[in-house]
Amino acid sequence: MEELLSKKTGEKVLLLGNEAAVRGALEAGVQFVSTYPGTPASEIGNIFYKISKEAGAYFEFSTNEKVALEAGIGASLSGLKTLVAMKHFGLNVCAEALIPFVYTGSRGPTVIFVADDPGCWSSAQSEQNSRAYSYLAHIPTLEPSDSQECKDFVKKAFEISEVFKIPVMVRTTTRVSHQRMPVKLGKLKELKSLSGKFVRDRSRFVTLPPRVLEMKEELLEKEKRIKEFAERRPGPKTKGQTKGIIASGISYLYAMESINELNASLPVLKIDFFYPFPEKIVKEFISPLKEVLVAEEMEPFVEKEIRIIAKEANCKLKIQGKSLLSQTGESKPEDVTFAIAKLLGKKYSLPEETKITALKRFPQLCPGCPYWLVFNGVKKAVDEKKIVFGGDIGCYMLGGMPPHNLQDFLFCMGSSIGVSHGIKKSNPAHPQKTISFIGDSTFFHSGIPALVNTVFNRSNPLIIIMDNSTTAMTGHQPNPAAPKDRQGIRIYDVVKACGVKNVKIVDPFNQEEFVKTVKDFVNRKEVSVIISEHPCKFVEKK
Repeated sequence: MEELLSKKTGEKVLLLGNEAAVRGALEAGVQFVSTYPGTPASEIGNIFYKISKEAGAYFEFSTNEKVALEAGIGASLSGLKTLVAMKHFGLNVCAEALIPFVYTGSRGPTVIFVADDPGCWSSAQSEQNSRAYSYLAHIPTLEPSDSQECKDFVKKAFEISEVFKIPVMVRTTTRVSHQRMPVKLGKLKELKSLSGKFVRDRSRFVTLPPRVLEMKEELLEKEKRIKEFAERRPGPKTKGQTKGIIASGISYLYAMESINELNASLPVLKIDFFYPFPEKIVKEFISPLKEVLVAEEMEPFVEKEIRIIAKEANCKLKIQGKSLLSQTGESKPEDVTFAIAKLLGKKYSLPEETKITALKRFPQLCPGCPYWLVFNGVKKAVDEKKIVFGGDIGCYMLGGMPPHNLQDFLFCMGSSIGVSHGIKKSNPAHPQKTISFIGDSTFFHSGIPALVNTVFNRSNPLIIIMDNSTTAMTGHQPNPAAPKDRQGIRIYDVVKACGVKNVKIVDPFNQEEFVKTVKDFVNRKEVSVIISEHPCKFVEKK
């Protein structure tokens, strides 16, 4: 962590993309940081948790991403330089606050850092491309390709936000956030004590019609000015060339490596300012070309923009993109190399030493994890064929894998309770028995409203809250029930306050009591909650 607080301007240090993003925020003079832990963005919160006091910035792990953004909005409206970090699914959670925030604009420069996960390495529910939110929210979006750009783009995003009074999104992917490279450090700003103050401006910060429609018009005008700003830089020269490449994110690095490997000479236009899209630069790039390859991960947002621009700038241009590159899964260097070889009419095959077949196995819970005993106890207590099991987001997702196989649906944070309630209400005459698994951090994230709903609407699922005293899946961050430095909130008290009558805390290591409680609670006519309380093995050791 010392290198992130280094004052040696010009020094090069080896940093992950996420670490470099932290450094960029510090160089920009960030004063307020909020997040909910989610891979591949987790390191940003983990680092600020450790260095925020020394850096002079306020930091918090919020209960969920919507709350994190709302806290960030409050800091921004009070004039502070603000960073809010999250994974892609977190952007869905906070969208309700994000879109009106772009309408009102920021007072203190504000950056929203979002990390996508192509290939679903850490996020199993769906493969999301957060660039779609750029269009939906009209939020300026920068897309770095490497660690150096993570630092520089976060810093630049703060500058853009300060000039145009608008939040700016920096969007990365797993390979950008988790790659490591030498990063040249800039000057570190000396931070003063927090002295933010909210200044009332109801015409700006209250989003109600008819004023909100005026806000949208103002936003669209602001967007035009940002676009002009993005198009000031020159693009690569293509005079005398017939073929070229347009690339974004990690695909740009792969394209540059591939060109070198194929001993080719091709102009490459990098799309790093994704939204508003730099049409002018693209027009100049594609005008003399006959064929272009668009290299990007997942949905072809850049390719679609190029096709629209080409109708006016070069209607005969042959555009290759998802015709050669997959829309599903993570982009790989060899994928881009194959596509460029095809563009050039060259034959290409992988060297034999790179053709490695990895052994496949199901992921498993850690040895000694208390969740082994939760799933084992449930299997002893009930007939699996007669129960619908609800999955949720956390380490216990692995309960859907062999040898447990106790997961019949999985959607999003907190959905194990909400979906189970819907199942229970689907056949009042012959309701199915349901058991929902949810973790302690996930319960506070979005499980409480669903629990209130089950009580209010007289449902009766059995909910097992798996309290392991940490947010284990993303790196053992604190949560309201498991704080490291202050008095926590008891899950038992929250559940009782929600109106649940059948509540019991059980240590799953006491298998006899745990099995007995599951057998008893699964047949109750009212909602029942078992709080399975035993610390994660890694927390136990501390």
